[in-house]
Amino acid sequence: MAAGRAGDRLGNDQGSFMAKVKTKRMGEILIEAGVITPEKLEMALSEQKQTHEKLGMVLQRLGICSEKDISEVLAGQAGVAKVDLTQINIDRHAMELIDSAFAEQRSLVAIEHRGSTLKVAMANPMDIETIDQLGRMTGNYIEVVHAPESEIQDVLVRMFGNQNDGFAEVPALIEQAQKALASGVQLGDEDSPFIRLVNKLIGLGIEEGATDIHIEPEEKILRCRYRIDGHLIQGAVLPAELLGIVVTRVKIMAQMNISESRVPQDGRILFDTGRKQVDLRVSSFPTVNGETIVCRVLDKESLQVGLEKLGMPHSIYEPFRRDITLPNGIILVTGPTGSGKTTTLYSALTYLNKPDTKIITLEDPVEYELPVINQAQINTAQGFTFAKGLRAILRQDPDILLVGEIRDTETAQLAIRAALTGHLVFSTLHTNSAAGAIPRLLDMGIEPFLLSATLVSVLAQRLVRTICGECGRTVEPDPTELELLGLTASDLAEADIRAGQGCDLCRHTGYRGRMAVFEYLRVEDDIRRMIVEGRDAGAIESAARAAGQATLKDDALSRCKAGLTTLAEVLKVSS
Repeated sequence: MAAGRAGDRLGNDQGSFMAKVKTKRMGEILIEAGVITPEKLEMALSEQKQTHEKLGMVLQRLGICSEKDISEVLAGQAGVAKVDLTQINIDRHAMELIDSAFAEQRSLVAIEHRGSTLKVAMANPMDIETIDQLGRMTGNYIEVVHAPESEIQDVLVRMFGNQNDGFAEVPALIEQAQKALASGVQLGDEDSPFIRLVNKLIGLGIEEGATDIHIEPEEKILRCRYRIDGHLIQGAVLPAELLGIVVTRVKIMAQMNISESRVPQDGRILFDTGRKQVDLRVSSFPTVNGETIVCRVLDKESLQVGLEKLGMPHSIYEPFRRDITLPNGIILVTGPTGSGKTTTLYSALTYLNKPDTKIITLEDPVEYELPVINQAQINTAQGFTFAKGLRAILRQDPDILLVGEIRDTETAQLAIRAALTGHLVFSTLHTNSAAGAIPRLLDMGIEPFLLSATLVSVLAQRLVRTICGECGRTVEPDPTELELLGLTASDLAEADIRAGQGCDLCRHTGYRGRMAVFEYLRVEDDIRRMIVEGRDAGAIESAARAAGQATLKDDALSRCKAGLTTLAEVLKVSS
């Protein structure tokens, strides 16, 4: 829907929209749209009575639905299109037509200028007064689309904030820090250049969507790198003389021992970006050139919790959704570190989270705090292990348990015991495939008949990078990649094989964002029999394939054929 300067057409639409709002509350609208259930709404309303927050904020904080869910429904009610600003290359010339202070105040961003039409993304697409003002200010016909406020604010920070203090400011901050070091300025001095430099290095990583920020000493330099979409991207390069002051500042922020540099340490920073607070888990590690620092970025806003957001194919989503509602048994999620296991498990727990259900988790560490759910963090140094915590949890009258990882025989045996006594248990293992989890547990000493009686299913997953929506183009399949995958060009005759060409939006990598690919092993009668017989992972996997189970490679290849990822990414998850 578009809005002109006069706003006549939008004015009529606004009247009908407001009439709907008067007769229907947001909760009712979300229920009708299938975004939430009546039970979840009742939980949120009870919480709202105590906190007096807006319902939308409560729903997001409880993990019942995301800002995107709410915005999609409200956009539909308003009759405007919704856009994903993370996948759009914003036209800077369009933004130059609007005053930055006005854009920030009214939560809007101009994304495209064609002739006399200016397309504007707004958090509140029914703000007729703002639309009229835009028309008068720019002399253009205003076409309105909707985007969540958080995405709009991210764009405004990226476009206006970086004009003065982005990557271009880092060299100046380095120079200031060098001069301060030479002149004897102390780290604790107010508005110290050292503090500004470290804040900038961390802030840039968060702004760029990094999952990890690396500060690495070498013989002559101090290197900063950011892990974005699973790959390390080069950041600032600092002179080696700043190593001590940078590491010390980070350790102070993380409440670590600054006088100890010979052993690894762990800490935590609650970093304020000015727009939001982000949790950083900090690790120091001694190397021959000095201490290296890695900050794991735990950004609640970037965590997309929800079964429907995991992107599972329907053939996996439906059985997984049914299995997690069983009253007892063990459900495992397998994959390497950084494969999205935590997101999957949190999504399952959020789906099961109800007022009449008690859920307790044991995690190392607790990555994100979930409302209503009782979460505990392992502390091995104090003797609080997974096994000790699991024994105690069973006396807390839980319905559902999450054990962050099955690492040893004792934890595995206690998880089996919990499942046998009527609890639903979720946990993770590091195996290459879903079938590989079975021999791993048997190797830990679990009796085959107990495992066959309690194991419900195993979900294996990996993350693959998605092709940039701005620069992705149809390409011819690479013959070498086809050969490695055991495919021919005819196998992909009907497929839309694409690859990113590289642009500013994707940092010239051709990729932007990641998606999970899955394989799901349901433990049914034939698999149970094979477990009791002690069959190996290969035999179990063959039986599962014969029964129709798709592998990680199959799921990744289907997404490649749909033009979502590349053959190179498929190769990464193929055995």
